[in-house]
Amino acid sequence: MQTPPLQLKLRDGTAIHVRGLLPEDRQHLAEAYRKLSPQARFNRFWTHTGEVIGEGMLDRLLDLNSATHQAWAVLDPARPFPGIGVASWWRNKTNPDEAEFSATVLDGDHSRGIGTLLLAVLWLSAFREGIREFVAYSLTENYQAISWMLDCGAQGHWDGYQNVYRWNLENLDLLPNTPAAEDLAKWLDHLAPEFLDNR
Repeated sequence: MQTPPLQLKLRDGTAIHVRGLLPEDRQHLAEAYRKLSPQARFNRFWTHTGEVIGEGMLDRLLDLNSATHQAWAVLDPARPFPGIGVASWWRNKTNPDEAEFSATVLDGDHSRGIGTLLLAVLWLSAFREGIREFVAYSLTENYQAISWMLDCGAQGHWDGYQNVYRWNLENLDLLPNTPAAEDLAKWLDHLAPEFLDNR
C-alpha cells in the first residue's frame, strides 16, 4: 500500500512535504550526499570515500519494495534544493519481525525535529508491513545520534564492535519522558490514520 505525500509543518512552522523516494530521485540523492559534511558522511555510511556516493549504494537505496524496504524524504519546497532529510528501513531476511532503521539529515538542519518526524513515518510504515522492532547501529563517537536515539526511546548496548539500538514498535509505554520522545509520540498519533486506517 502506497501512502500519498504528506503536507506537514515542522515545529518552527516550516511547511514541508514528506513522501516516499522514487527512482527519479537518484540524482537528488547523489547531490544530497555531496551536501553532507565529511564527518556526517562517515557517521552515516562509515566510509571516507569523498563527495560521490557509489552507484551500488544508490541502487540499494532505490531498490524499493513496500514489504522489504521503504525510504522516505522530507522536502522543503521553498528551497532551491528541497531535500533536507531521508530515512529508510530494511526488513531482516532471517527475522521478518525486525527491520534496520537509518536516517540522514543535512548538517544545517539538525535539531529541527526532522529525524524524529522521519522515525515516526518509518515506524508507522514498517508497523503496517508487520514489522515489530527497529534496530539501528552507530559508531561509538557519534554522540549526537546516540543521544537522539536514547531520547527517542531506543534501548542500546555495545556488541563489541558497534552500538546497537532497538525500538519496540508495539509498546509506546517504553518511550521516555523526554522532549524528543514527546514529539515522536505526537507525530505517531497524528500520522497513524494516514498509515494504519483501511489496512
